[in-house]
Amino acid sequence: MTSHMLNDGALQELGHSFSGTLIMPNDAGYEEARAIFNAMIDKRPAVIAQCETVDDVIRAIRFGREREFEIAVRCGGHSVAGMALTNGGIVIDLRRMHAVTVDPETRTVTVAGGATMSHLDRATEPYGLATTGGRVSTTGIGGYTLGGGDGWLARKMGLACDNLLAVELVTATGDVVRASESENPELFWALHGGGGNFGVATSFTFRLHELPVVTAALLLWQPDMAPDLLRAYREFMASAPDKVGGAALYVTGPAEEFIPSHLVGKLAFVILVVYAGPEAEMRDVTAPLLTLGHEGELISELTYAELQCMLDDPPGYRNYKSAEYLDAFPDAAVDLFCSRSRDMVVPSPSQQVMIPQGGLIARGPSGYPIPWRQSPWCAHPFGLWEDPNDDERGRQWVHNLRADLKPWASGAVYLNFIGNEGHDRVIAGFGADNYAQLAAVKAKYDPDNVFHLNHNIRPS
Repeated sequence: MTSHMLNDGALQELGHSFSGTLIMPNDAGYEEARAIFNAMIDKRPAVIAQCETVDDVIRAIRFGREREFEIAVRCGGHSVAGMALTNGGIVIDLRRMHAVTVDPETRTVTVAGGATMSHLDRATEPYGLATTGGRVSTTGIGGYTLGGGDGWLARKMGLACDNLLAVELVTATGDVVRASESENPELFWALHGGGGNFGVATSFTFRLHELPVVTAALLLWQPDMAPDLLRAYREFMASAPDKVGGAALYVTGPAEEFIPSHLVGKLAFVILVVYAGPEAEMRDVTAPLLTLGHEGELISELTYAELQCMLDDPPGYRNYKSAEYLDAFPDAAVDLFCSRSRDMVVPSPSQQVMIPQGGLIARGPSGYPIPWRQSPWCAHPFGLWEDPNDDERGRQWVHNLRADLKPWASGAVYLNFIGNEGHDRVIAGFGADNYAQLAAVKAKYDPDNVFHLNHNIRPS
């Protein structure tokens, strides 16, 4: 449906009752409003409804349904497949709804559905409290949490959804429902990994943990050292305490003071340690890593909010990513992982990441539709580049790394780490039995599959 069909009484009626802003293709600010993280995505919605209130969300959903518009929901806009946008439909843009209310006495926080990790982390920081967040500050709370919510300190604090106490949701009929362990428990279960399939989440309540300080250590080497270093990191993480998070990764060295000149703009191998505690304690625990002869380092004691901003991905790049969860990470897999780094699209901020799991990820609630939490390792190739001519090369690099590691892959996948890879991968993100149960919940709350711009669960 094209935008000229919106110039009618229905749109005017929506506008009169809408406290936010409605933006259409000819309006100033339209290009900025439709821009998302992945510059490869070029979709043109007929209307972008920048909501201020829950009532705005209700009105936008009902308007979209009455006009038979495809509905997209936007929080952080980080979906690699561009699921926050639609061609010719309506975008329910939650970004203005970002209020955060902290209760330090009960150690809980209530977060509006359009908030980013930065909104949440900055609000809890004065109290020395935090909950598991995404690995960059610009991640939207909504899609991140509903997909499960992995992060740097998930080994210590569990996944984001493990800390979820309640959700307020606007359904496909425009009704507001609340989900918790005691209210609509089947929906609450589905919101632990089931994504945005069941409605528009307008509020989340989380459990908080004491976290006055964290320490980050970024250690760099030349890439030919990587196989031996990755084996050492693997052995260290096998018995590391839950307080240790982080990853081993290949990156392109940025022009920063702590980067040796010969690694600026070149491929580098990095071990990132994120430690839930002070620097002195971190140095003692991670001594086996700190004595491996790194060529560059950045070690800093900081707040969790500062940590989350430290590795923010630059906007405006084209990007593609995926993941494989590994049941084992033997030497042969290490060698393949390292050899594939030669094909990365560099110089660019491309990343080839190996993330250790374990801790409270593995020991957390086993009943939720999150089959990937038991795997000890996650390989997460994440390419960013500027030249459209590199698109195919970038995608192929991601697919090749996945293929290399297939012999050790569990088959399960964290759907927040992938784009549109087909329905079989969606089922793999939940597990077949869980998918059937999710489809029944979907049929109850969204039988017409109004919310299908996601890793879609088809209503049973």
